[in-house]
Amino acid sequence: MENKLIISPSPHIHSGDSIERNMYGVLIALAPAFAASLFFFGLGALVVMTASIASCVAFEYVITKYIMKREPTVGDGSAILTGALLAFNLPSNLPLWIIVLGALFAIGVAKMSFGGLGNNIFNPALAGRVFLLISFPAQMTTWPSPGIFPLTYTDGATGATVLSMLNEGASQLPGYADMLLGRMGGSMGEISAIALLLGMAFMLVRRIITWHIPVAVILTVAVFTGIMYAVDPVAYANPLVHLLSGGLLLGAIFMATDYVTSPMSRSGMIVFGVGTGLITAVIRLFGSYPEGVSFAILIMNAVTPLINTYFKQTHFGGK
Repeated sequence: MENKLIISPSPHIHSGDSIERNMYGVLIALAPAFAASLFFFGLGALVVMTASIASCVAFEYVITKYIMKREPTVGDGSAILTGALLAFNLPSNLPLWIIVLGALFAIGVAKMSFGGLGNNIFNPALAGRVFLLISFPAQMTTWPSPGIFPLTYTDGATGATVLSMLNEGASQLPGYADMLLGRMGGSMGEISAIALLLGMAFMLVRRIITWHIPVAVILTVAVFTGIMYAVDPVAYANPLVHLLSGGLLLGAIFMATDYVTSPMSRSGMIVFGVGTGLITAVIRLFGSYPEGVSFAILIMNAVTPLINTYFKQTHFGGK
């Protein structure tokens, strides 16, 4: 009688899903974008990614084991994913000590202070990025110029992003081919639209995410910026520029779709995506800061409990 069989009430459903499967699935989906960042930023991309992941894993292990007195959960892949996404939101020439501070904030403040995975209100990687952006604006807005696997880290040539060029009224922008492939300045994980879309396709096929949030974000930004472009094509950029530059695709596909900080119902996901897209477009078009994706997602993270209240999932067997 030592090994009792305990049967819970019905329904009994087994989907083969798990935290580990989803976390490592997202990491696989990030591989094309990381390959693009390695190609254009070289050694810097490798250093930033390694430092970010190592710091996030180390901080989660220490906090869980020695402060929270619980069994470490670093094996579930969530700390690795947070480190990878944080790195994707950083310049590839960021000093190591700033990366470590960002990882500490992402894991220690935005994740573990709420109780760990499943309890955090805000996306940890984005919270870490915004913390660094506010604390170290000069270092966080110094972008390395892309090359072919440059062997430089912090002493390479720097340039402007497409959105900062727009904000300053520049008339010459990188071509659409450059934006698709990633031959432009920016955070190391946001530059290649094709690589990010490949990752999205992989996650949709594997059913790691659904289409509702990314499509809602992208369509909302496209419609809003398209209307403004139609009204005044001189003052406002073509919507394709907004879709292919900055962190829109990275945020819509990999950050806004975070299970913990996004709505549970499909209708709620669409509301979340539309809200994220609207806030992003408003900040980009009318704000002094050229990018708005991170702030938009964090704002909508705060609204997620309210969305879940009004857009509830249908209970199993319900109508």
